[in-house]
Amino acid sequence: MSYSVEKTDEQWRAELTPEEYAVLRQAGTERAFTGEYTDTETTGVYRCRACRATLFESDTKFHSGCGWPSFYQPISDTIEYIEDTSHGMKRVEVRCANCGSHLGHVFPDGFGTPTGDRYCINSISLTLEPREG
Repeated sequence: MSYSVEKTDEQWRAELTPEEYAVLRQAGTERAFTGEYTDTETTGVYRCRACRATLFESDTKFHSGCGWPSFYQPISDTIEYIEDTSHGMKRVEVRCANCGSHLGHVFPDGFGTPTGDRYCINSISLTLEPREG
């Protein structure tokens, strides 16, 4: 797939920390309950840590208890969906549609949310831009 932001592996490695690179560019996962935004309730916009594309609004974030930030809906077409059959299960990986960075997975178990979806996102894939006021 062609992305708006395309960089070489060398460029990504120079711009991201080793931990960010492992998750964003190699589809890794941070340990549950360790991420910076797991319990954050600050209002604002969550952006892709790699390219700064807008991904989620804070008002779509909810506490699912899964150990990672959970959202029930992305901002419009900012997410790319990819079938993931790794680890012996069928899941849907979500990536930034702007740069192709791995964000996490989406599951149809967001019970009680308006969409019924739970976007389970690695904190290290995100940057929160707080809303003023």
